[in-house]
Amino acid sequence: MSICTRCGARFTCAMADGDSAPCWCTALPPAVEVPQEAVGCWCPACLRAYIAAHGQPAPAPPP
Repeated sequence: MSICTRCGARFTCAMADGDSAPCWCTALPPAVEVPQEAVGCWCPACLRAYIAAHGQPAPAPPP
């Protein structure tokens, strides 16, 4: 489990957890620059909110 460096929520990050499957974040658009002060991974909710707030639509979460 990973902990979001933005809000503190626990979530799964395939890359940090050593999973061989692609991480959920690879499905999101890589079109926004993450602030320099952001160290570590953000949870799905924080990353989607950040992308949405900076002009890039985030895809809906998988069913």
